[in-house]
Amino acid sequence: MITQIKGRLVEKNPTYVVVDCSGVGYLLHISLNTYSALPENEAITLYSHLSVKEDAHTLYGFVTKTEREVFRLLISVSGVGPSIARTMLSSMTSEEIQQAIASENIALIQSVKGIGAKTAQRVIIDLKDKILKTFNIEPISAVQNNTTKEEALSALEVLGFNRKQSDKVVNVILKETPEANVEILIKKALKSL
Repeated sequence: MITQIKGRLVEKNPTYVVVDCSGVGYLLHISLNTYSALPENEAITLYSHLSVKEDAHTLYGFVTKTEREVFRLLISVSGVGPSIARTMLSSMTSEEIQQAIASENIALIQSVKGIGAKTAQRVIIDLKDKILKTFNIEPISAVQNNTTKEEALSALEVLGFNRKQSDKVVNVILKETPEANVEILIKKALKSL
């Protein structure tokens, strides 16, 4: 129903914003990624999703259409509601979520607060084909990437580094050099950790 809101940013918090559109203030729940991309008190445009429940009509705002699309895909999965989807988009970028689903990285999806093993598996089963088709991700490179990434993460864990922190660093390296082998990944990660 409400697909986009354009107006002046009146209030900005890590979990929500208020946008003034011709005298009407709209409260939109946002992810941390959207929060960090927003300017201060300027005219903004947010893509939105209206969640309708018996007791509430809640607007969710996104800085990009891609983030909104990933949100909609996530809430289509049984067991993933808007708040868990928003938490997921706050923990990872929409691109990281796409890669995690495409490469069947259950551990990364499960690392999000509120998602257990069964829900993580359901997210992958329900969304893998949709993610590959919608965002044109190559499944072969994703799987190969995942194996290399897993080996690098295991090695870093053995060396005493936090897996979650290592995962973020390795993801950044893989974005810059997707063809990196395990040895290159570990060397570059050690420089960043």
